[in-house]
Amino acid sequence: MFIVNDIISIQAADGNKQLERILWIDDGNVICYTIDIEKENVLPLKRKISDLQQLHAEQLLTFNESDPYGFVYQNEEQLSEKSKELRDERWELVGELVLQEPEIYESDSRGRLIHAAVMESGKNKRLFYKYMKQFWQRGMVKNALLPDYKESGGRGKEKTFKDKKNGRRRKFENVIGEGILITDEIKRIFGVSVQRFYHTTKKNPLSTTYDLMLKTFFVADYRYENGIKMPILQEEDKLPTFRQFQYWYEKTYKTEEKLRKRKGNRKYELQHRAVLGSSVGDLYGPGTKYQIDATVADVYLVSSFNRNWIIGRPVIYVVIDVFSRMVVGLYVGLEGPSWFGAMMALANTASDKVWYCKQYGIDISKEDWDCHYLPQILLADRGELKGYNVERLINAFHMKVENTPPYRADWKGIVEQHFRVINTKVKPFLPGTVDTDVKVRGDRDYRLDATLTLEEFTSVIIHCVLHHNNHHWLKNYNQDEMMIQDEVPLIPRDLWNWGIKNRSGKLRSYSEDIVKLHLLPTANATVTYKGIEFKKMRFSSETALKENWFGEARDKSWKIPICYDPRDMSQIYLPNEGGRSYEVATLLDHQKKYSGKTMEEVEYYFNYELLKEQGYSHKEKQTNSDLASKIEHIAQKAKESLDNDKVEISNNQKVKGIRDNRSMEKEARRKEEAFLLADSEQFTEPIEEKTVEETAPKRGLSKIELLRQKQKEKLNRARVSSK
Repeated sequence: MFIVNDIISIQAADGNKQLERILWIDDGNVICYTIDIEKENVLPLKRKISDLQQLHAEQLLTFNESDPYGFVYQNEEQLSEKSKELRDERWELVGELVLQEPEIYESDSRGRLIHAAVMESGKNKRLFYKYMKQFWQRGMVKNALLPDYKESGGRGKEKTFKDKKNGRRRKFENVIGEGILITDEIKRIFGVSVQRFYHTTKKNPLSTTYDLMLKTFFVADYRYENGIKMPILQEEDKLPTFRQFQYWYEKTYKTEEKLRKRKGNRKYELQHRAVLGSSVGDLYGPGTKYQIDATVADVYLVSSFNRNWIIGRPVIYVVIDVFSRMVVGLYVGLEGPSWFGAMMALANTASDKVWYCKQYGIDISKEDWDCHYLPQILLADRGELKGYNVERLINAFHMKVENTPPYRADWKGIVEQHFRVINTKVKPFLPGTVDTDVKVRGDRDYRLDATLTLEEFTSVIIHCVLHHNNHHWLKNYNQDEMMIQDEVPLIPRDLWNWGIKNRSGKLRSYSEDIVKLHLLPTANATVTYKGIEFKKMRFSSETALKENWFGEARDKSWKIPICYDPRDMSQIYLPNEGGRSYEVATLLDHQKKYSGKTMEEVEYYFNYELLKEQGYSHKEKQTNSDLASKIEHIAQKAKESLDNDKVEISNNQKVKGIRDNRSMEKEARRKEEAFLLADSEQFTEPIEEKTVEETAPKRGLSKIELLRQKQKEKLNRARVSSK
């Protein structure tokens, strides 16, 4: 349907489009008059409505939603008195003519009407046509006749002056001259000077840049002063003024470009960019996006083993739901900022918060912190996920992982703001907080005031989180219409609960153990006949024993995928093929010395043992040499004894005598090695020390010597019989 003042776009035969405004439609909706609003020398054109409908059906005609002359619809208060005066004069001239429709659109009748108006007013005919076309093209309202002051002066266009200096005259023109004309060559010098002296890391003031420019490019001669070459500038009348230089710079460079040139893109994006949106954006509800970030707390802690041991500053990891500002995950510890700290915080998002708080002596109800879900999108810093295979999170939980661009930590503004709030609430009340004002020698070292343990500080942060979730009013939260209608309190827990009720569907619920399994580092272990070996430690599992893995590994070992927690090597985890469950493999009994130890501690132990082994290597080689020498000495001595006792006898006789010789040796050894116990009555009396001479048996030759004598006699008889 076509109505008066519609702007239609018609595609011409040559492919170009022209914009026309509908000026008048007859009562029967048969014909209309239009005018081209983009051309100057045009007059109203008569068209059939049916033709326009046909063009629209063929998609050769479309309706233009925007009016290029929308500026004429101004409030009366916005117009200057002069503009109103000129508008009224023009309306008085053509007002009656444009109201005579449709005669004013027909060429014959229009000519007669304009001729009569010219004769009555004495004005030029061209003036009537100019104002009537302006009235028709700009919307057929009285303000369409406003003057085009916005086009006056050539705003934004570069002016060219050839003979005379532009701008205001000098105050003392008769003394120091008229001033210099800013030509293209001078502008080129301005540009080179700005690039060389102003848009640099030195951050020179613009006045210093001006002085350096004069010293470099406007030198007439040089003089020498104490051996130093000093420039002599040109005459004052030939130098551009600082005001001219400053005007050129302000006109040439926009604010954004100035800041980017001076401070760099990184600092501009972080500190000076426009902030037109919010972190919530078009998020649908809870779980659409979580933000995770870490900060080092401004407080020093002590060890839980000994409060005299200062252990440094803890790391706080926070995971926040962007939609509701609810803190859904927390980790306070000494890991990080790194993946292990982020892993703990992400695992906490899926954990039972009642049990978590109870670990630190805080009793809460489920409603106080009822969130144990994973998000649809996780926004993290580049450092937190560096070196971690995020494909595991994506594939296992259908989670999209986003990283902030380099140097744009402000993209996680909600988390950053939460850290500032925590620091404000905690810092004034805790001993050992960082004091940046301690700079004078002799001031007390604030680190010596450390009092809290890690567990105590964690309980403080948990209380801060509970206060934020349940009582903090979000002053700058951007509500939508549905929230306003439901009068939702701008408190994170209320926003979370309202979102769960009205906009659920983005949260994902998984078993806490399964989430931890996919967050843990992965590796390959080797199944050997001695156990499942990983990092020189050996483990066993129920399945391994049931399926006789270790027996089969005697023929050939194989690799299996595992997950492990580097903070506790008491056990490793064997995921199943689907990754939805796992089996625990524990240390073998003789490997329990590694139980409860971290990966670093275990590796340190093995490295320390290797170091001791290598350090003892030379000593062992020396003792091996000593041992070899001793054995060799004994063997040599035995050989000499054999030579002394050697009797001529055949090899056959030597071999045949083995059994008899063994029997005689055994008999002698039995008598020599027999235990001789004292009478039982002697034990009731105190045992007195006796000398070796008193306790040793009194006898002549020893039994070994008698045995040797008998062997010699036997050999002599054998020698005689052989003769």
